[in-house]
Amino acid sequence: MKKLLSIFVLISILSCSKDKEHVDSIVINANAYTVNSSFDKAEAFAIKNGKFYKIGTSKELQETFEADTIIDAKGQTVFPGFIDAHCHFYGLGTNLQKVDLRGTTSFDEVMKRVLDYQNDKQTDFIIGRGWDQNDWEDKNFPNKKLLDALFPDTPVALTRIDGHALLCNQAALDLAKITKKTKIEGGEIVLENGELTGVLVDNPMGLVYDVFPKPDREFQINALLDAQDICTELGLTTVSDAGLDRNVIELIDSLQQTGDLQMRVYAMVENSKDNLDYFLPKGKIKTDRLNVQSVKVYADGALGSRGAALKAPYSDKENHFGAMVIGLDELESLAKRLEAASFQMNTHAIGDSANSFVLKTYDKILQAKRDRRWRVEHAQIITDNDFEIFKNENIIPSVQPTHATSDMYWAEDRLGAERIKGAYAFKTLLNASGKVALGTDFPIEHVSPLLTFYASVSRQDVDGYPEGGFNIEDGLSREETLKGMTIWAAYANFEDNEKGSIEVGKFADFIILDHDLMTTDLKNIPSTKVEQTYIGGVKQ
Repeated sequence: MKKLLSIFVLISILSCSKDKEHVDSIVINANAYTVNSSFDKAEAFAIKNGKFYKIGTSKELQETFEADTIIDAKGQTVFPGFIDAHCHFYGLGTNLQKVDLRGTTSFDEVMKRVLDYQNDKQTDFIIGRGWDQNDWEDKNFPNKKLLDALFPDTPVALTRIDGHALLCNQAALDLAKITKKTKIEGGEIVLENGELTGVLVDNPMGLVYDVFPKPDREFQINALLDAQDICTELGLTTVSDAGLDRNVIELIDSLQQTGDLQMRVYAMVENSKDNLDYFLPKGKIKTDRLNVQSVKVYADGALGSRGAALKAPYSDKENHFGAMVIGLDELESLAKRLEAASFQMNTHAIGDSANSFVLKTYDKILQAKRDRRWRVEHAQIITDNDFEIFKNENIIPSVQPTHATSDMYWAEDRLGAERIKGAYAFKTLLNASGKVALGTDFPIEHVSPLLTFYASVSRQDVDGYPEGGFNIEDGLSREETLKGMTIWAAYANFEDNEKGSIEVGKFADFIILDHDLMTTDLKNIPSTKVEQTYIGGVKQ
């Protein structure tokens, strides 16, 4: 009898095990924010074939499924993987191979870093990025005189942190054939007493970039893989790279196909004749990891370098309005071409004049169209009634919260007390549009999505300045911020049906954090750690 009972128990166990469906992994004991339409929370979810397969309780899922891996979150917070809606992923990697000038507090410190770099690398062309004269005691643009003295024969080109101004020595200017008589529309070759200072703003920078040494394939691969390491460690699972050439997009695709590059990339095509002539007739490119269906366009420059196009003069520079870097007829013609090709148009617009022209062009071209999701990248300064145009459901603001907390120290000097009210106005934009896509614009700003979250909610720097927050009425709530970094960013990429929330059928892209960003004290957010990052259910 005992023998028969043992056999029955064994058969029952085997039968129960056989009845359990196999999945790749189960996450249990989680404090998971699904970011679904109801903003529900969940305790557990099962993953199969790289996608969320079932959501429920730890007990329910363990009783229903057998899994190769059980991931015990131990009560920690789980979010959908962060999506950076506007960044320069490839640029982050390439910057690692250049002189890093971020955080320099004087021009002398810039020079020291350049000298240290060259003593170590001994390159034939010195390239750097990251200086910001607004962080120095002398807030005027620098001059090339010291560079000429230190490097009379080696070309030096140092890009400002925002990518909209360039300091060159005479050797670099000579190589680019730039003289004090050179004229280029859409920017400025800065002169002082009729002589070249070495500073170029916006379009003239292209003359120097054209003579930069061309990166080889090994350099490009290392740049992409280095950028991936940084981004996944910080919880990013998708990046929207704002402006890539065909050769880089094709390299990204090849690295994704071999499995070397796990990062999902929404690649905005750089606006050039060769790129458009190739991609627009070819049509959209979509894989599980790569999405090519948009073009990055520049309307104007940046506020920090006074290149942003304003309706009225800068408050700190008489009779200076900044400049559009694209003609208005050209902007409309390009918009018509992209709409006809069913490509998304993503236009950089900083100044209120640039935003006004872009918004009115979008509104005109997209009349009677459906689900175009054209984006205004930055939407940084809006005045008059232009906020109202964001009520057009085809238009999405794509903004970067850390720009507000980086620029707040000097932005009012540029704009004055009245115009600053319409600057970095994220809540006002959200109220008009119903969605905002949030990013960083790294490497201009730090890569960390935690700093994005903190700046969005607190409108302060990491030291808690200013008390109460910079124009705090335009701060976003924690729920709005999380949506902006996940489901709304996915929507802006036409990817909300496949990512951006923890829902059955979507890619199993998620992260585990050591603090609950939705409830922890604000001061804890910048130091929160991403414990684990998963892309397609695979730990990175």
